Amino acid sequence: MAAAMAWLRRGAWGPARRCGLAAGRSYSGGGAYPSVSLTCPLPGVPKAVFAAAEGRERFETRVTVLESGLRVASQNKFGQFCTVGLLVNSGSRHEAKYLSGISHFLEKLAFSSTAQFSSKDEILLTLEKHGGICDCQASRDTIMYAVSADARGLDTVVNLLADVALQPRLSDEEIEMTRMAIRFELEDLNMRPDPEPLLTEMIHAAAYRDNTVGLNRFCPVENTDKIDREVLHSYLRNYYTPDRMVLAGVGIEHEQLVECARKHLLGVEPVWGSGQTRDVDRSVAQYTGGIVKVEKDMSDVSLGPTPIPELTHIMIGLESCSFLEEDFIPFAVLNMMMGGGGSFSAGGPGKGMFTRLYLNVLNRHHWMYNATSYHHSYEDTGLLCIHASADPKQVREMVEIITREFILMAGAVGEVELERAKTQLKSMLMMNLESRPVIFEDVGRQVLATNTRKLPHELCALISQVKSTDIKRVVTKMLHKKPAVAALGDLTDLPTYEHIQAALSSKDGRLPRMYRLFR
Repeated sequence: MAAAMAWLRRGAWGPARRCGLAAGRSYSGGGAYPSVSLTCPLPGVPKAVFAAAEGRERFETRVTVLESGLRVASQNKFGQFCTVGLLVNSGSRHEAKYLSGISHFLEKLAFSSTAQFSSKDEILLTLEKHGGICDCQASRDTIMYAVSADARGLDTVVNLLADVALQPRLSDEEIEMTRMAIRFELEDLNMRPDPEPLLTEMIHAAAYRDNTVGLNRFCPVENTDKIDREVLHSYLRNYYTPDRMVLAGVGIEHEQLVECARKHLLGVEPVWGSGQTRDVDRSVAQYTGGIVKVEKDMSDVSLGPTPIPELTHIMIGLESCSFLEEDFIPFAVLNMMMGGGGSFSAGGPGKGMFTRLYLNVLNRHHWMYNATSYHHSYEDTGLLCIHASADPKQVREMVEIITREFILMAGAVGEVELERAKTQLKSMLMMNLESRPVIFEDVGRQVLATNTRKLPHELCALISQVKSTDIKRVVTKMLHKKPAVAALGDLTDLPTYEHIQAALSSKDGRLPRMYRLFR
């Protein structure tokens, strides 16, 4: 060890001494080290050349439309790895003329056997050679196939994506396995302690009854045996067309991605044929408002040494706007201003304790277990909702607290409160966009909806321009709509829908008083 240290001192610092640096100085450790300046350049060392962005164009998302209508979008990002994927304008909102649950099936069947790959294992082994992983996610309006891998394997990745999306085998064995996986997922969904996914389904069903985004995102149990290869091909023939697709990539050169798209996606005959599309659903979302109730025993959802107490969950929502409208940014700021979360994290800096649902709800009413604001936005509508949970005996009081918060949204907005919400929104946006997969999804979704992409600095500028008058304007407009209500658990003390609607139409958000002769 001593010999190694002596060699390091001679080898590492010997040349520096010859360059004319000071002989050295003593440290408390006792050894003699040279006094290297941290401000002056080292003698004899070439001047460093630092990488710099070549103007604004280095940050811009480039989009090319191929002859078939397929859009190719890319974003430069430094690094060895890239994220590439295919986004399709297809989801549960397009299933009105089909069996509900097709998108759920397609999500589970993704990256199974194809024309070129005999099994899922072969696909995973191919990706493994490039350090890659794959994923598929289906939402109400988009299905996304994505791969993250070494950028040098781009050709292989695009070839695989094209084969997975356009040439799936959909064998009887794979479809049967998917049926089993979906049944298990539906059982798990109903047994989960966290009811948020279930409530989100319920609030959409209440807000958009039997149309577009109100259609069930999960496959109903009764449809699992009815969906087969023929049904899937019928759906794919209408919705998996080039003009409804975007090939998006982050961390690769645009020209290279376009070349791969031409090679693997242009003129490819899908396995279901390329006949004329007939039943494409272009329906616009129709907001209806309403209530969906599910009576359920929630006393045993989480047993064990620290069980979750029996809770009743309520979600109240009102129509906001689509992400294509100018009011989308004020609604995003409003959602951030409301904030909220679980009661267990109501203290401590950096946990959102300054948001309204913490200050006005969780910090004042200790018996409330949760109060959180959500904003769902689509290309033709949006939904701002508040989820709250408490003991079943305090449901009426909890509902009144939430309706009062909706009414207070239209009141005075403090300058400090507004600036904090805008700063939080901008910081969340920028921090999320440090992740390559998030950038990929942002690029793909924006180009799919608008054929272009707003860059982060543009969005931050729009957030900065939001004023308190904008918040008041959008809230006033929102409060004129009928509410959507989702209720889960013991609903004995749940106020009627008419009473909730009356509270949201009143000046103070209070529920109508109930007088009883006998208690």
